[in-house]
Amino acid sequence: MAKSAAKKSEKAVEELSYEEAVAELEGVVESLEGEQSPLEDAMKLFERGQALAAHCSALLESAQLKVQKLAGDMLIPFEEESE
Repeated sequence: MAKSAAKKSEKAVEELSYEEAVAELEGVVESLEGEQSPLEDAMKLFERGQALAAHCSALLESAQLKVQKLAGDMLIPFEEESE
């Protein structure tokens, strides 16, 4: 399965939507957890996973900044309910 996950990753990380990146990242994790792969293949998958995670984080941060910009002073911070 590690080889199929590597072959699916033809698109550059920067071109992926958040949903595409998360789905591929889940596949990478499953591949790394599932089968024993040669070290070189596992390292390539790990590197791709790191790039996908960083891309997802950047997209989430960008979305958060847009929400803050749009909401301005109307943005109410989330407060956890005390039990």
